[in-house]
Amino acid sequence: QQVEMDVKIMLDPENIDNKADIKHPNIETRLPLITKKKSAPMCSQKTGKGHKVTSPWALPAFHSLDSALPLVEEDTSKGEPLSLTGQRLILPAAKRTLPVPPVVSKAALFPEFPRQHKKSAAGNIAPLPSTNSVVSTRKSKPEWTYPAQQLESEVHIPSQTQDPCLDWDIAVHHGTVDQKAPGFLALQQHHHSSWGSIVGFLEHTEKLLKDHAIPLATINGQKLAQIASDFDFNENPTKSDILSVIKNQSAVEKILNRRGQRCRGQGGTAVAAAEIPRRCHGAALGSGQQQWAAGVLGASWRSWNHLARVRNALREARHRHLENFYSRAKHLAANWNRIRTSRRTIIHIPSLGYSQHIREHIPDLALQQNLQMGRLCDILDANVDVIYICPLALSEELLQYYNKLLGLQAAVRSGNPEDTADLQDRFKILTPEAINSFPEHHMCLATVLKYSPRTIQRLQVLIQSRDAYVVGGVPHQDDLAVADVLQVPLLGSEPAVAQLYSTKSGSKRIFASAGVQTPPGEWGIHSREQLLHALSQLILDNMEVQRWLFKVDDDRGGNGTAYCDVISHLECYHWIQKEWQRHGPEVWNKSQARELALVKISQELPGLLAQHVQPVNEKRFPTWEKFLQTFLSQGGVIEAFPFSASITNLTVDLLIEPTGELTVVSSGDQLHAEGPLRSSGTTIPQRSVDPAVLNSLCSKIGEVCKSKGVLGYFSVDFVAFTHPQTREQQVWATDLDLCYSDQLALTQLLLYVTDGNLDCGSSCLQGPLGSKESRSQRIQHTGTKPPAPSSPRCAVASSQLRHSSLSGISYNLLLHTCKAHGVGFDLQEKQGTVFVLYEDQKRHRLGMITIGEDLQGVLLTFARNLFIIHQEISAPNMQGETNFKMAIRDIEAILGVTAENKLKLEEEQPWEADALKE
Repeated sequence: QQVEMDVKIMLDPENIDNKADIKHPNIETRLPLITKKKSAPMCSQKTGKGHKVTSPWALPAFHSLDSALPLVEEDTSKGEPLSLTGQRLILPAAKRTLPVPPVVSKAALFPEFPRQHKKSAAGNIAPLPSTNSVVSTRKSKPEWTYPAQQLESEVHIPSQTQDPCLDWDIAVHHGTVDQKAPGFLALQQHHHSSWGSIVGFLEHTEKLLKDHAIPLATINGQKLAQIASDFDFNENPTKSDILSVIKNQSAVEKILNRRGQRCRGQGGTAVAAAEIPRRCHGAALGSGQQQWAAGVLGASWRSWNHLARVRNALREARHRHLENFYSRAKHLAANWNRIRTSRRTIIHIPSLGYSQHIREHIPDLALQQNLQMGRLCDILDANVDVIYICPLALSEELLQYYNKLLGLQAAVRSGNPEDTADLQDRFKILTPEAINSFPEHHMCLATVLKYSPRTIQRLQVLIQSRDAYVVGGVPHQDDLAVADVLQVPLLGSEPAVAQLYSTKSGSKRIFASAGVQTPPGEWGIHSREQLLHALSQLILDNMEVQRWLFKVDDDRGGNGTAYCDVISHLECYHWIQKEWQRHGPEVWNKSQARELALVKISQELPGLLAQHVQPVNEKRFPTWEKFLQTFLSQGGVIEAFPFSASITNLTVDLLIEPTGELTVVSSGDQLHAEGPLRSSGTTIPQRSVDPAVLNSLCSKIGEVCKSKGVLGYFSVDFVAFTHPQTREQQVWATDLDLCYSDQLALTQLLLYVTDGNLDCGSSCLQGPLGSKESRSQRIQHTGTKPPAPSSPRCAVASSQLRHSSLSGISYNLLLHTCKAHGVGFDLQEKQGTVFVLYEDQKRHRLGMITIGEDLQGVLLTFARNLFIIHQEISAPNMQGETNFKMAIRDIEAILGVTAENKLKLEEEQPWEADALKE
């Protein structure tokens, strides 16, 4: 009787009478009961209502290789290799052994449907041997058959091409079911008895997809049949019910959950219009107002679509710019040895391509981008022409100043002031026409140039048929865009690389990879708890450190830095010292006293920091909480300040050439007119660290930078100090800037006006002999061959001098006044002072270089110049806002002399408002 029932079921599975004797009437029978003695493994299924039922013959559900949602890494547990089954290369059913049925029945063939097969990404998989079954090796065209036919004559492992469920997938395009698709027809024929419920479910599915403008969805026919059969004809499926039958559920759900997606679908404008009264707290709108609202919202959605297209176009353009950047970089590297020794044009774009939130806090952004006028001095090489993109409109007076300054090249070499030349054909200063078009956008210079078609066109004419390349500033995406339009290479790093490794945390990664010494500290701080925990550990491990620094990752110029003299205010410090001495260094690290000390420090720190932290830029960060908010949102580092009374900061400029060669191009000891954490100038060359030691450190850092994709100019900051216990010099790497520096621009001007040579390998600046030196050497070496005509030089330079009273005097009058007081440059002696003028609108900033034979004399001359200028431009009752006095005091500290016995500064003329105004 059981066999007869099985045969009936196989011949007509949809006949209700044949199902009457089945123990589980709610289960749609597919396969016969094979044997009573040893049944196949049980497979649990869930009905549409969520009731769990068990079928003794149902094969387990699985995902096909044709699934619209391929397996990704996130689908698996971390660290667990996928089995062949987990990788979906072998079906779960293949693990089962199917015994030979007791009877073989002839069943009507299920209609065939053609099917396209996708090749597995994993390639061909060798068949696995079966323990109790024979695997068929016949290669035939797969065909859809009635399930009972799979059990005829030869039992074999079911494959994906033989499971009819795979062809019950139904595609829904823009909310419309494809009713001619083979999957739809197969489902209709196989489930004709429950077709009404399926159609009803599909209608609700179509509506949901149309209402939300879903372009494509794929319905799992097997799940659809199972779930739809549990719904009454008048019962509406829920959204979750519909999503459960969709194979690409996650993709569809993502679109459904987009804000405003309902308004983009069928009847969306009416829905949007009806939504307005609710958003307006119940305010009623008339029908005319609703039509107006619908029109407005419809236009808004069209605008949104247009914006999306613009964003996609922008993304594609940036990708193209990046590809061309690397392509041209390869060409530049291949031809660099020829280009750097032949006629070429260098396009200087001193752009500060920081992120938007940084540029917004840079006062006088355009002026800050124009502090590197010394780049013009690249024309010192007779093969180089320079095009300098200027972020400000310069007056004729200022242009004439640079024409005359650069025209001194021949006079410097000959020592004859009459030998000036007009070099205007060797350099061009171009100001983009869009500099005033975006006053509130804080755009960097590269972006302004990008939106200046006339300047771009002029550039194209100037570099036509010539070797040319761009040297930028802080890299930005629009540097790549401009270089791409001009079809020239960019001697610089990819913006993403520069942004990553120019941060405080990024520089620490570089230094760690290079194996150079850095201050004790912690980087990558993003939470208050992390900060307190890290600082507590650092204090306990470095009890000799008095001051700790907090630096925002995107800090520039010290504006995102704060400091705290923690030890001076830590109440438990003396207790910790006693405990450390009592236990000794070896026992201390493992003692409970150390753990208790850590707890005590952690408890004190929140209040201590709130009360005693001092931000460098107090105007931007008036309180610790204000600073901490920025610090944690952007990330930052904690860093020890050197525990020594004698500290020197220095900056080294390097160049990674396109061929990979690393060159040190400048070095200098920093001046600190406005506190120890802000550089205000430099003495060139550096003399605080043994050149061999410094070059070794720079070489290690440079090699790591090169391995990270850094190209072009960059600078490294170090701090050198004498260790109080060992009395040996310590050198820490503290900062990395992947851009062309102000110091390098000043160095270029220094070399131009002295016709000198800077040997960074020995930290030696040599210049041709002046007229007095030349005569002296001729007397000393009478009758003998004179040595090479050069003598040592050094310079003090600053681009950060500020005095509000400068705006009350024209540049011509200022220069004449300085000349009357002996402040100027001697062409014959190749010594003296040169000014760098930035703009002539506000005229409150200037740069200055003082050059001489010895450092002490040059420092004194630099300070004397500041004193003279201040006296000449300041009224007795209006001293102005300036950093001149602070610069002089810094020089006094360096020289170890006082104002009374060296500069004779008069105390009765106080200088007011020294604080930096930003």
